[in-house]
Amino acid sequence: MYDYLVVGSGLFGSIFAREMNKKGKKCLVIDKRNHIGGNIYTEEIEGINVHKYGAHIFHTSNKEVWEYINQFAEFNRYTNSPIARYKNEVYNLPFNMNTFNKLWGVFTPKEAKKKIEEELRNANIGEPKNLEEQAIKLVGKTIYEKLVKGYTEKQWGMKASELPSFIIKRLPVRFTYDNNYFNDKYQGIPIGGYTKIIEKMLDGIDVKLNYDYFDHKEELDKLAKKIVFTGPIDKYFGFCYGELEYRSVRFETEVLDMENYQGNAVVNYTEYEVPYTRIIEHKHFEFGTGPKTVISREYSDKWTLDKEPYYPINNDKNNELYLKYKKLADEKENVIFGGRLGQYKYYDMDKVIEEALKLANEVEKN
Repeated sequence: MYDYLVVGSGLFGSIFAREMNKKGKKCLVIDKRNHIGGNIYTEEIEGINVHKYGAHIFHTSNKEVWEYINQFAEFNRYTNSPIARYKNEVYNLPFNMNTFNKLWGVFTPKEAKKKIEEELRNANIGEPKNLEEQAIKLVGKTIYEKLVKGYTEKQWGMKASELPSFIIKRLPVRFTYDNNYFNDKYQGIPIGGYTKIIEKMLDGIDVKLNYDYFDHKEELDKLAKKIVFTGPIDKYFGFCYGELEYRSVRFETEVLDMENYQGNAVVNYTEYEVPYTRIIEHKHFEFGTGPKTVISREYSDKWTLDKEPYYPINNDKNNELYLKYKKLADEKENVIFGGRLGQYKYYDMDKVIEEALKLANEVEKN
């Protein structure tokens, strides 16, 4: 008999299991995949730690979270400075003075602001009726057409003029020459990859891989006093109200017989005609110097039940549907729903840690 059955060995489930184990509680962690770590899993290929489910760059301003994760790995000084490629042009992201200089030949924040204000006046948009109008109202037509339109349409699988305006509530615009994508105080990549972090968290805890909760539900429910479920909340309740919607991502990963393919870890392709949204070159996350490199092309994909759910589509329709499932969840005394899929919410890694630690502190009080 276990105190807790934890469904999912991603960051949320692994932290919760570790904290309970420290308190003397017996946990069983199961995962339907053949590896631990969920979507932060890194796999070593040609001596390079490959982010199998997309790039994960750790960043936070929460000192407590930073100190917590540093128990399990030493972090390097990697700073996320992606670039955008539009046809044969390259721009810095987020939109900053380097971007504006390349676009318009301006040098000062005053000149850049004047150029954007001029474009906003020419656009003459009142209340934005769709994403296209919202984006133009925020950053002007030039930035929208080169760096937003194609990327967004690939990401969502729809024309920007058909997407609701709320998707782009704001766009990061900085009037400095700083290429650091995040403003957080702490940032880096764990040396040796994320999988080693999860291995340390789950040390001394029973783990079963290739073990789908829904294939063994009756047996598993009897094994523990409480369940922490980090899978899709709608699936747990048999989709009784219908399916929550997601966007999915597929990856084409390739080993190349060259030292350096693109000179940066992250290159976004903002042109609609290029089918992938970005290329990740994994060795640059850890400043690799070997003779080979590994790249992953990322394609935004329509989600179906047989595909991995990545990004919750938090529009009014889905949020209302989630609240129906949450009501059912709140009535389950022995099941706790956590993480991105259990709470139908996109979480950065530092927020996952905050939520998992908060839950671990709360459950033993009740």
